[in-house]
Amino acid sequence: MRSSRAKLRAGLSVAATLPLLAGALALSTPSASADNGSGSRHILQGTKPLWATAQADRGATADSSHVSARVYLAGRDAQGLTAYAKEVSDPQSASYGKYLTAQQAQARFGATPEQIKQVTGWLKAAGLKVTGTTRHYLSVSGNVPAAEKAFSTKLHDYRKGSRTYRAPTTTASAPESLKGAVLTVVGLDNAPHNVKHDETLPPPDAVFRNAGPFSTYYGSNVNTHLPSADGVKAPYAIKGYTGKQLRSAYSAGDKSGKGVTVAITDAYASPTIAADASEYAGKNGDRRYGRGQLSQVLPSDYTDTEACGAAGWYGEETLDVEAVHAVAPESDIVYVGAASCNDDALLDSLGKVVDNRLADIVSNSWGDIEANETPAVAAAYDQVFQLGAIEGIGFYFSSGDNGDEVANTGTKQVDTPANSAWVTAVGGTSLAVGKHDDYQWETGWGTLKSTLAADGKSWTGYPGAYTSGAGGGTSKTVAQPFYQRSVVPSKLSKANGSTAMRTVPDIAAVADPTTGFLVGQTQTFPDGSQKYSEYRIGGTSLAAPVLAGVQALAQQARHIPIGFANPSIYARSGSRFYHDVTDHPLGAKHDLANVRVDYANSVDDSEGLLTSLRGLGHDSSLAATRGYDVVTGVGSPARGYVNSYRLFH
Repeated sequence: MRSSRAKLRAGLSVAATLPLLAGALALSTPSASADNGSGSRHILQGTKPLWATAQADRGATADSSHVSARVYLAGRDAQGLTAYAKEVSDPQSASYGKYLTAQQAQARFGATPEQIKQVTGWLKAAGLKVTGTTRHYLSVSGNVPAAEKAFSTKLHDYRKGSRTYRAPTTTASAPESLKGAVLTVVGLDNAPHNVKHDETLPPPDAVFRNAGPFSTYYGSNVNTHLPSADGVKAPYAIKGYTGKQLRSAYSAGDKSGKGVTVAITDAYASPTIAADASEYAGKNGDRRYGRGQLSQVLPSDYTDTEACGAAGWYGEETLDVEAVHAVAPESDIVYVGAASCNDDALLDSLGKVVDNRLADIVSNSWGDIEANETPAVAAAYDQVFQLGAIEGIGFYFSSGDNGDEVANTGTKQVDTPANSAWVTAVGGTSLAVGKHDDYQWETGWGTLKSTLAADGKSWTGYPGAYTSGAGGGTSKTVAQPFYQRSVVPSKLSKANGSTAMRTVPDIAAVADPTTGFLVGQTQTFPDGSQKYSEYRIGGTSLAAPVLAGVQALAQQARHIPIGFANPSIYARSGSRFYHDVTDHPLGAKHDLANVRVDYANSVDDSEGLLTSLRGLGHDSSLAATRGYDVVTGVGSPARGYVNSYRLFH
């Protein structure tokens, strides 16, 4: 399960469509015909969408049309912020670990009152109304002529797919005098949503339950009557791993996350999270929550609840909270909910974490494809991530659930914000935990599915069709960061050309839904009743909070914040502190698979059962190999990883 600004998935069984974001943006400069206004201009790179082409142009946007946008502030020293974020995160730097408080970060790098005054004056002079001011941006609204005057561009309507959206005809700009004050502008194009206010949250989604038979640990229940696969009988999928099994598999030892706070960001908020998390912990052997150990920071209202599939996000929050607590049972958890599934709302949630230093570690199980992220939005995200880095906050993002994205989008690409050079992208594995909760092996998560033939004597289409897998690959927009240079093979970093680029993921943890995690959540049953039930689930939405939990254990061992972890993660590359995960852990000729049985109606067997064979270690065109790879990064945490943070600081 992984939440997406384009799509929300509940495991491999439930899906709800969300709005698409604006398309990727061109890094262009205004044409000679653009109205550049008086004086020289500071170009705001990446504010003209690629889909706003001459062929798609439907003419000028009506002057009376309403424009709402955000003008992000660069702060008093944007280059200094980037430099210090690197220094404070690099174990080789003299400034390593010398974090600033949120107040010190704002004083040193935040926008000055004079900058805010100047930007406000410019926007008002153009005829725009400033509707809100934060540390990070100014919200503005007005008609089309005012927006065109402010940003020295024209706004036209463009055909995008089956819809028509507004967009700038040229790259937007600001007065040259504000070059050091304005970072970018977001909202001049209005794809894909219209925000509605004061919405209420819907009830929980319809119930999803797993059918048996199950294995209690990997391989404990091998089918004897179903067909073989390459002469081997496959075991049934596990019922769902619990905290005890995951803590043992990833060598938690005596660490519990005590003294560490983990934040979780998602959209909306489950109305039953406290009760569900408490009941789950009690039923599955996790430590009881202490008073105030689980808290929430929520917006005053919600928007786009229908378009975003708000109820589907309840399961995301539930998975994230229960997984973090299972792995790091004494860490504090603060859930920071966004008002919607759109970038502005999610940025607000991340900003709350940084501005108030609400946590040491932030787990984020949401994202979208790189082609849908504008450079302008990417810049806004990176600013928040860099501010977090200088405060000793680390951000962890799921890498995606569609492998190389070709089957999903037709184009090989990575996901975002996992592609940012300032976050830890968490890939996925299939995990085998043994009878005594011991680690057996992992493969890169990539699933092939073949169904049981009608006569029950074979698997139709074996080895099966690709269904899902850990996201990964090479970015087309983000340059290779310093910490990857000596670790990532050039055939991967230069997969898109001669320039080395950011590769994803950085590290990995369990994600495969057939070797997934047992969660407990209040769901809506067919008779309309709402009650607690448990089911197995996975995706890199599981990997991210599991890894966040492991990092909480590591921070406890270190006694001070880890902060942005990637330089430290890559410094351990190739060491005994990682499981070097491959697609064939038991040998090149030994393919692995599980038998999965599902209810046809997702609830009970009244409409029959669906039996399938799920092949492991086949992630689209991606491969988990020796050393760094684009399915599992440097690998998964092994014995000694947690305590290595005590040794290396």
